Formats: sequence, structure tokens, C-alpha cells
Amino acid sequence: MLVKAILLGLVGVLAVVDSRLIGRQNIGRPLILSTLAGLALGDLKTGITLGASLELISMGMVSIGAAGPPNMQLGSIIATAFAILSGSSTETALTIAIPVAVAGEFMSIIMRMVIAQFAHVADTSIEKGNFRTAEIIHIYWSFIFNAIIYFIPIFLTVYFGAGVVKDLVDMIPQIITDGLTVAGNMLSALGFAMLLSTMLSKKLVPYFLFGFFIVAYSGLDLIGVTIFSAFLAFIVDQMNFKKEASV
Repeated sequence: MLVKAILLGLVGVLAVVDSRLIGRQNIGRPLILSTLAGLALGDLKTGITLGASLELISMGMVSIGAAGPPNMQLGSIIATAFAILSGSSTETALTIAIPVAVAGEFMSIIMRMVIAQFAHVADTSIEKGNFRTAEIIHIYWSFIFNAIIYFIPIFLTVYFGAGVVKDLVDMIPQIITDGLTVAGNMLSALGFAMLLSTMLSKKLVPYFLFGFFIVAYSGLDLIGVTIFSAFLAFIVDQMNFKKEASV
């Protein structure tokens, strides 16, 4: 369990590397992190399945003003670990991910408050002409602190919590488990609905309905629909491009 806890903690650190050192490469998305967590625990299939569901949920979560969305990076890793280590269902793991993600966001707020103090130290160093010190503070201090904040909760939760979570799951009455299953199925739909509410327009509604009816009545699987959609997007793009070029 020690090795697994360390590996999952390093997956959390990788999420920090994505946004703090190498730019936004989308490595920190739930789909990638859950897949890596599943790979580290030897259950890649569960990791991908959970990652896809958590990705749908997180797609509708955006920062609005000073309000930050739940920390789906922590939620994805810990929920995947719980699902695999405790043997609980995917739906139960999804319901675990949201409270963990909300708690993770509170922790992130505290983390940012501490990191903000680093800026004052950097300002003082710049005033004294110690530019190298300011560079180290901004690049390394902040990253190391972020990495610790991600690594420690994941490590401790996985190392000490897997057995506890399994016992709690076994104690949950069947009626509550059924409710969690329904709620887990709704969360993905809710996340996707939130995403559509921000991007769906009268111009895009026909494409959305067209795709819906293809999935519902064509019998194609997800890969087939994706290939079909890619060809359709290419054709529409070419038609629009030629139309603009002729004008």
C-alpha cells in the first residue's frame, strides 16, 4: 500500500507540473489523472471509465469571478483510488469525488493565501536587486509548495483510508447504495448540461439534435459516431470555407 500511495501522490504532483511548470497541457484533466491512477493501481479499465465520467462532470465547472470550481484533480485521483482499492461501484466513486473535490478547493484557497505571501518576499528581493531570489521564489517555491499540498492529502488518504472506506461502503444500506447509483448517473449528465448551457446556441442546436438521434437510432458505438462526426465536421468546414472564399 505504501508504494501505491506514493505513486498516486506522484500522479497528483504531475497535475501540478502541468499547470505550474510546463503550461496548460491538459495532463491535469480528470480523464488523464484517473487513467494514470488506474494504471498505478493495476486497473486501467476502471481508471478510464471513472475518468471519462468525471471529465463530463468537470467540463461544466468553470471559475466565475472569485469563486473557484471544485478541485477535480484531487477528486479524480482519490475517487479512482477508492473505487479500485475498496471494490466499490463506479457510481459510488463518482459521489465520493464531488465532496473530495469541494474539500480540495477549500484547501486550494488556503494554499493560494500562503503562496500570495511569497510574492511579498519576492518584491522585497527585487527592491534589493536580488532578482535570482525572486525567480527562485516564483518558479520553485510555489511549485514545491503546490506539490506538497497535492501529494500529502492523496498519500495519507490512500495509505490510511482504503480499508476504512471499504468498511464504510459495506455498512451502507442497499437503499442508499441505490440512491448513490442514481445520483452518480445524474452527475455526468448534469456536468454535460452545464457545459451545453454555456455554449449551445440556435446555430448549434440542429447539430446537437442530429448527433443525439444518430446515437439513439443508428446503433453505432461511440467510436463509430466519433468517426462519422469528424467526417461531417470536415465537410461542413470545407463548405463554409469555399463559401467564404467565393465571396
